[in-house]
Amino acid sequence: MTYSEDIESLARRRAKAKLGWWSHATVYVAVNTVLIGISLASGRHWAVFPLLGWGLGLLLHGVSVWLFAPGNLVLERMVDRERARLSASGSDPW
Repeated sequence: MTYSEDIESLARRRAKAKLGWWSHATVYVAVNTVLIGISLASGRHWAVFPLLGWGLGLLLHGVSVWLFAPGNLVLERMVDRERARLSASGSDPW
């Protein structure tokens, strides 16, 4: 595989991951809007539980896509720091 093919493959993977997160977020908003409506109509406020539980899942999905995806700046900086530490020590600490 050439360098440009690697870039293309990584770009496609990252774009698909981001599109997956946007789909997840859209379904989250649509479903929870309906649940909140039902909850308010029934006079009880139970919809907060699926809202928070699913919201946590959406948050973790977002962190994996936007912060720690392959090729991401945050991940690349962490890898560079570890590479520098390992190069400086001259030995494998593991």
